[in-house]
Amino acid sequence: MAISKGFRVLVDEAMAQVTTYSVAQIVARMNDASLQIVDIRDVRELEREGTVPGCFNAPRGMLEFWVDPASPYYKAIFGDDSKEFVLFCGAGWRSALAAKALQDMGMTNVAHIDGGFTDWVKQGAPVETLQDHKARRHPKG
Repeated sequence: MAISKGFRVLVDEAMAQVTTYSVAQIVARMNDASLQIVDIRDVRELEREGTVPGCFNAPRGMLEFWVDPASPYYKAIFGDDSKEFVLFCGAGWRSALAAKALQDMGMTNVAHIDGGFTDWVKQGAPVETLQDHKARRHPKG
């Protein structure tokens, strides 16, 4: 079977249609209450590499289901129209495709981070372990 449109073409098309932020732009906005960073990487990546403090984890395979209020898997966090949801993955490819898919679903408040978590780490942006991330989200007390 021949592929008529490869992943690179799909990513390039998505990049041309979605808002793309640099790591520096998002780091500068990390305390902005209207920003919700969303890590769409697989849990194994999070366990191995850590994640961005304050992000929400939404695995790429479930994202459309978690965003759609008609889905039995809907997550209310995605219903907050006052937020801009900025997605990231490992390199910025999955997040570009995911942001495009959410735009196709009607979301206008979605973007992604160019270079993904790889560039995030390279640029010295804040990172926390998955254990610390979970502990902060679900403090014992």
